[in-house]
Amino acid sequence: MLERLIEWDRETLIFLNSLGIEQYDGFWTLITLIPTWIPLFLFFFFLILWYHPFKKALFLMATVMALLGFVLLATDLTKEWVERIRPNNDSEISHLLRVLRNPTSFSFFSGHAATSFSITTLVVFFLRKRTKWIWLLFVWPILFSLSRIYVGVHYPIDILVGTLVGVCSAFLFYYLFKRFIAPYTD
Repeated sequence: MLERLIEWDRETLIFLNSLGIEQYDGFWTLITLIPTWIPLFLFFFFLILWYHPFKKALFLMATVMALLGFVLLATDLTKEWVERIRPNNDSEISHLLRVLRNPTSFSFFSGHAATSFSITTLVVFFLRKRTKWIWLLFVWPILFSLSRIYVGVHYPIDILVGTLVGVCSAFLFYYLFKRFIAPYTD
């Protein structure tokens, strides 16, 4: 069963990565870089400040930052424990991929997917009653995560598990905020 799953994972990566078009390499390479998204993070904080009273906004932003720290730690610990080699470093398949980035750290699970989905999900929870268009923010983690397959550095399962970890972590931090912090912010 595990061998079939790993085989599907590799075949799916090879297929999806092969759909890449050279003219879009620059776009996807830019999309996959964390500094590209710093203005969006600032926009998230601006929205929180805009839609919530200042004191509550500070607690909301601190919760987002605590979530980010938690997810980064969980990602790093899991990568060191699982030690899955990235596809760009796997001699069995790297020659079949269009590799545009060459990180040397481990692959499982995707930190890009986990952090982007966790932050976006939590911000959406915090703002969903204030603005209807907030759900459009999910375009960011989708593009950010898919870029990792495009540039050849993550398997699809890395992305799916990272997404699941991110969303579940956001639910946990939203619950913790509502239970322990929100009563003191009004």
